[in-house]
Amino acid sequence: MHPRAGFAQVDESYFGARRVKGKRGRGANGKTIVFGLLKRGDKVYTEIVPNCKAVTLQSIIKGKTDIESVIHSDGWRGYNGLVDFGYKKHFYPRGHAESESWKE
Repeated sequence: MHPRAGFAQVDESYFGARRVKGKRGRGANGKTIVFGLLKRGDKVYTEIVPNCKAVTLQSIIKGKTDIESVIHSDGWRGYNGLVDFGYKKHFYPRGHAESESWKE
């Protein structure tokens, strides 16, 4: 998957054994974290990642998308700051602050 401008949807998911006791979702023990990037009208890229920190997720996004791409995410804080790297638009659901950074 080569960097190319367009629309990209990013998200991360946790896979693994059924929950017995303890935390659900983020922070659950024994889960594998998979990051996914969908370029609309193109291919899906997935990668097993060690964590959902900004440095981890954003380095993949920067390597797989063009700076002119429009990024859509679920608003997880690991995606915060994409506009600071030069992405013109980064949309969150529910009107998060960075979604307005694209206004000129």
